[in-house]
Amino acid sequence: MKTEINPQESPRAEAFSLWMSSPMPMVTLVKTMDVSRLLKVSRKMGMKFTALLCWCIGKAASRVEEFYTLPENGKMFRYDRLAINVIVENRKGGLNSCDIPFSDDLQRFNRDYLDLTTRAANDCESSTLDDWMIIGTSAMTQTELDCIVNQYTDQFCNPMVMWGKYRKKWFKTTLPISFQFHHVQMDGGHAACFLEELQKEILLLC
Repeated sequence: MKTEINPQESPRAEAFSLWMSSPMPMVTLVKTMDVSRLLKVSRKMGMKFTALLCWCIGKAASRVEEFYTLPENGKMFRYDRLAINVIVENRKGGLNSCDIPFSDDLQRFNRDYLDLTTRAANDCESSTLDDWMIIGTSAMTQTELDCIVNQYTDQFCNPMVMWGKYRKKWFKTTLPISFQFHHVQMDGGHAACFLEELQKEILLLC
């Protein structure tokens, strides 16, 4: 459910006053993650690396309160559900997106991920979840990337998690992850907390 709230009565009141009219309100943080465990579990369980990472993103975000509010068109909204948006290459060579509802149940999330991304690829149609807090993702795995800074549009103020190709070494696999967020939604400290939670979820993945 999506509910409009009074920003001046929320914990983000000062941030709303400072940053809502900013021409460039987005902030990007980058953290290099140890994804060795993620790669191991992916191979052991036969799950896609990206699906597992998206689940970890949702799990970490669900623990950060600021993810449940978002500024839109000069207003502030509160959400009670999270979803992960993924970009899919369709059978015609184009791109579609689909919103995957987040669930604490990894198996359920994986089923939804496979079903929705397969449907998008075959039907060449995007799917959306209205009234869900959407966390965008973008995986550019053709090459290793140190950092990604996305374009800003006031049509999409949602947080965005982006990455390139993971880097394999002898005993460790790493992946720089860029996290872009609207400064009204959260401060740098909240974003740093999310990245720490994300690393924990990856390391605890079983």
